[in-house]
Amino acid sequence: MDLQAALALAVEESVAARGISTPNPPVGAVILAADGTVAGRGRTAPAGGPHAEVVALAEAGEAARGGTAVVTLEPCDHTGRTGPCTQALLAAGVARVAYAAADPNPVAAGGAHTLRAGGVEVEHLDVEPWPLTEWLFRQRHGRPMVTVKLAATVDGRIAAPDGTSQWITGPAARARAHSERAQLDAIIVGTGTVLADDPALTARNADGEPLEHQPTRIVLGEREIPADAKVLTGPGAAHLVRGRDPHAALAAAGDAVHIQVEGGATVIGAFVAAGLVDRVQAYIAPVLLGAGLPALTVPGVGTLADATRFRLESVERLGDDVLVTLLRSS
Repeated sequence: MDLQAALALAVEESVAARGISTPNPPVGAVILAADGTVAGRGRTAPAGGPHAEVVALAEAGEAARGGTAVVTLEPCDHTGRTGPCTQALLAAGVARVAYAAADPNPVAAGGAHTLRAGGVEVEHLDVEPWPLTEWLFRQRHGRPMVTVKLAATVDGRIAAPDGTSQWITGPAARARAHSERAQLDAIIVGTGTVLADDPALTARNADGEPLEHQPTRIVLGEREIPADAKVLTGPGAAHLVRGRDPHAALAAAGDAVHIQVEGGATVIGAFVAAGLVDRVQAYIAPVLLGAGLPALTVPGVGTLADATRFRLESVERLGDDVLVTLLRSS
């Protein structure tokens, strides 16, 4: 197997670590035996557990000796809750290491240098696999990546004039939204959304059952919400943040890497106005309302020149709906 094919397998492993590995990066690793066959695969375990390289080496056993390790991120070179991955690779007798993205964290970086000093051939593939996007963002910007999720009609409404909103989008779009939730660290909504809809904000499977990993739920606002609100009583952690400051909501998320803001219009608008929206995922239904609740309200925008600009990343059809993903322009 060549390096690109092995890297594709490593990326596949890393996808399953998204959300559960925080604050560690969601890394995937593949060990190729000396003859090029796959001997081991691994992904980052939850915090405190083994890193991807260690998991893959354990599966490979003696087949790792003289083989190649293909990793989505430069192997770490520091001791935290676990030992350095560089030492595990050296002890296993790996002859070659190929890694995709360089580690920007000064505490953990330097793995490539240590491996070369230990006689290992090292190749930097110089790509950034998409499952690392949010973690790399946090390392570079010092805050979590913020995604705004909208489910709206084609004319930008998230509810009819009478407040009804279930369901604007179809089953395929809702299923995708739940699969995305399972990879998040936290979800933020306003007190108005909780009072209007009493959402659970949990990640669920196709049968409606809660998944093992649940993002932290954060409610931002000044109004009181019932103590038995689903957002407070469901599985996983929940926090109530008084006020309207988006930065306070981010602080409540702790060391989160990826946060999703799901509403309502005022909370989303506050994040936009604060310059804290990095990605938008808009699930657009082929429905026209003509009136009702808008998807967001941004204070201080009186002319087109004041609008927040994004660039189009992708468009995907989900049943009768469309998922439009936008990234911040700057």
